Amino acid sequence: MNKEIFIGNHLICEESPTFIIAEMSANHLMDFDRAVEIIKAAKAAGADAVKIQTYTPDSITLNCDDPCFQITQGTIWDGTTLYKLYQSAYTPWEWQPKLKRIAEEMGLVFFSSPFDLSSIDFLEEMGVPAYKVASPEITDIPFIKKIARTGKPVIISTGIACLADIELALRVCREEGNDQVILLKCTSAYPAPYEDVNLKTIPSMKETFDCLIGLSDHTLGSAVAGAGVALGAKVVEKHLTLRRKDGGADAAFSMEPEEFKEMADHIRMIEKALGKVTYELTEKQKKTREHSRSLFVAKDMKAGEVFTPENLRSVRPGCGLHTMYYEEILGKRITRDARLGTPMSWDLVGSK
Repeated sequence: MNKEIFIGNHLICEESPTFIIAEMSANHLMDFDRAVEIIKAAKAAGADAVKIQTYTPDSITLNCDDPCFQITQGTIWDGTTLYKLYQSAYTPWEWQPKLKRIAEEMGLVFFSSPFDLSSIDFLEEMGVPAYKVASPEITDIPFIKKIARTGKPVIISTGIACLADIELALRVCREEGNDQVILLKCTSAYPAPYEDVNLKTIPSMKETFDCLIGLSDHTLGSAVAGAGVALGAKVVEKHLTLRRKDGGADAAFSMEPEEFKEMADHIRMIEKALGKVTYELTEKQKKTREHSRSLFVAKDMKAGEVFTPENLRSVRPGCGLHTMYYEEILGKRITRDARLGTPMSWDLVGSK
């Protein structure tokens, strides 16, 4: 797979900054002006991109109250049907070109998760620069084929995928001539318990699938996102709302703007701290090394006196002989008078 992928004007590769996505999802609460405010908040909080979702209740499920359409899986949405949930959560399609224009005027990348073939056609007309495949759609092979054929980068969440699902999705993309795939480690629980996240899978995914890896994070707070970056995630996606207390389908596990900004700032700090593999000392470290330990005369001594643990000590600073010579010098005689605090040197060391 390609490991240098452009989304808009952002290069995503192993050496690049983390690509930070603010997921709006249902947090607009069916209010266009609120959607615009979320985009503004994403920009101010340090996001690189805003992502929405493109579907209608009828394109994603059936208007049916039968038991299998009831939400009863122990989620925050239990007690309603799939159709009713999506009816309250979808982003009106007539908003989407306007939101894209607003986001791009702010310098943000704007793209979406489609959920059926018609939504891909709609997003192609809009000219989105990339596509996100949500976890439940990873098994929809005709859908993935159509996205791959656009030739645009494809970000695939793996929250409900087994190994074979991921391998098949990647193979389909390759067969359609698209090697611009980023896989996201994801735990499809809302919010996700920390013990179910298994971030150690990120390095394994990188090795197993030989592609760029990111993190779609549904935990509370920013700790998991930062740890994911430290383990190699090059994309981080988190839900963003204006205020959790305003409610909505995704409010419970969404970040507020100040929390999102703190996460983005921490990610940038972590990137600096990760640096590179090196054993060289910085100039500051070299200066600090001057205060490391070395051997010193610890009492006033007269020529011919024997070095003992009382008059020869390993202390700070580091301008005497290396401490490795301590035992070699013990028992030998000093060659001349020396005061307490004299750095040890070989010309002070005589024979036994």
